[in-house]
Amino acid sequence: MIKHNYFILSLIASTMLFVACGKDKGQAAQGQSQALPFTVTTLPQKDVTSFIKYPTTIEGTISSEVRAKVSGYIQKVLIDEGQKVKKGQALFKLETQSLSQDAEAAKANVNAAQVEVDKLVPLVEKNIISEVQLETAKAQLLQAKSNYNSIVANIGYATVTSPVDGYVGAIPYREGALVSATSAKPLTTVASIDKMYAFFAMNETEYLNFIQKTEGKTLQDKVNNFPKVSLLLANGQEYDEQGTIQTVTGQIDPTTGTVSFRALFENPNLLLANGNSGTIEIPTNYKDAVVVPQSATYEQQGQTFVYKVNEDNTVSATLITIKDKTNELYVVTSGVSTGDKIVVKGIGKLRNQMPIVPQEVAFDSVVEPIKPLFQ
Repeated sequence: MIKHNYFILSLIASTMLFVACGKDKGQAAQGQSQALPFTVTTLPQKDVTSFIKYPTTIEGTISSEVRAKVSGYIQKVLIDEGQKVKKGQALFKLETQSLSQDAEAAKANVNAAQVEVDKLVPLVEKNIISEVQLETAKAQLLQAKSNYNSIVANIGYATVTSPVDGYVGAIPYREGALVSATSAKPLTTVASIDKMYAFFAMNETEYLNFIQKTEGKTLQDKVNNFPKVSLLLANGQEYDEQGTIQTVTGQIDPTTGTVSFRALFENPNLLLANGNSGTIEIPTNYKDAVVVPQSATYEQQGQTFVYKVNEDNTVSATLITIKDKTNELYVVTSGVSTGDKIVVKGIGKLRNQMPIVPQEVAFDSVVEPIKPLFQ
């Protein structure tokens, strides 16, 4: 009886062990089947360029306000906005009727003063009157001539001319408007726009970083070695010509905390106009840099991570150190190296040490810019 019971217990134990072993094998097989496919790529070394961007305002190399020197109503506007003009070319004609009347009166005073001088000269020669009277008359003649010449000059100023060669800007006043030397707005602006200045500013930290990484012993040496800069127009398109940084103040503006720069751009097609806005791009070049697609990273507590693929096809969350970035890439100084494989898609589904089935793609296919659907 005892032997029979022992046999039954042994049979039950063997059955449970068999079931348990089968269950473990099933779980192991299930765990292996959970390894999902993920897109991975091998990190290369690349020559890349990053850009620091600054808002800029565009002005002609020469930009002269045109103002009236005398008060008067605008009789004629002789030019139009955008017109090319030469230095000395007439732009506006002011009303001169009152000035002409003043000139006639002043001319009469000159004639009268001249008659008085002519009358006194022979009397002085004959010692009939003293020479003091003649000198007084001569002084009155000079004063009359000066007054007349001043009025004639004002009549000349009534024709307002261009101070420089260039292109006419906005014309806020039209025929019939009363203008003077103290008018709030100039009659117009004439700008030379064959070459254009782009003005921008850096804060103190950016300025020091920029200066320190530029070769040269003196500030002028560094200015001469500044890289060529690009210009993004207000519509987001890149301007065809590159610019040269010509000047830097080298002083911190106490009101803004910035240092001012000026770059020069050629304007052969006159695409740039006085008053344009845009963005200056200053390049930094990296040779043989380790780069990581920005889309393959994630942030945690202010730090940036990637999922690196191990030899056993598990993934490790890996902290990386970023030196700079371009539109699609991070330039990395630590955490990953050339030849490492990282997951580039679906990283939100991953966990540390999770097994995957790697599906490798070319690095350039990951960072290829997306073409816009509409131009």
